[in-house]
Amino acid sequence: MQLPEQIKEELISACSFSASRSSGPGGQNVNKVNTKIELRFNLNDTTIFTETQKQRLGIKLKNRINSEGVIVLFESSERSQLKNKQKAIAKLIELVEKALAPAKRRVKTKPTISSKLKRLEKKKQQSSKKQLRQRPDL
Repeated sequence: MQLPEQIKEELISACSFSASRSSGPGGQNVNKVNTKIELRFNLNDTTIFTETQKQRLGIKLKNRINSEGVIVLFESSERSQLKNKQKAIAKLIELVEKALAPAKRRVKTKPTISSKLKRLEKKKQQSSKKQLRQRPDL
């Protein structure tokens, strides 16, 4: 499910960001600059989503939500704080879109004639293999 731009904007504005020292690439830059981004989004306090959407997000993202109902994401793959922030926002939007997407219903299909014949042929082969393993009758 694709989120509308307005909801994306509200989602981003409802997030809080904090930066810390990263352990990622960057050499000596890592020791000096706070490039690691921690994104926090409080699912319980938001008015962006309806109650049913919040419940669905809570169920689908239960491994990413802490006990206070906050989604916490970390990003430290890039050397710049801005790029890490953009990646964290993109990750949050992707998670929310996947969680809100309705599950596809399975369409029941009948097995084809050829698949039935293949299954029966395999059964015959297996049966003959087992038959050959038996002791011969005297």
